[in-house]
Amino acid sequence: MREEPRHDEPRETRVRRLKLRSMRRGIKEMDLILGGFAAAGLDGLSDADLALYDEMLSENDHDMYAWASGQAAAPDRFAALMAHVVATGGALKR
Repeated sequence: MREEPRHDEPRETRVRRLKLRSMRRGIKEMDLILGGFAAAGLDGLSDADLALYDEMLSENDHDMYAWASGQAAAPDRFAALMAHVVATGGALKR
């Protein structure tokens, strides 16, 4: 289900919501990757990057896993953010 980003919520509420959405994904691999990132790096994102992350969470988990694991390139608008997610979350470090 695609969730519309909420632009009027307080930052603290948005961060808590995004942390919860990061840990409760459709596949366990993305729970680990996004949950690890959310715990380590979500608070440090700018408001613009939080909005982009919110948008990215509506993408298909299998697509995001392919981007995170390097099996496919992330769309341009998510590429830098996904690289940051992988680097910060640490779940895929080799």
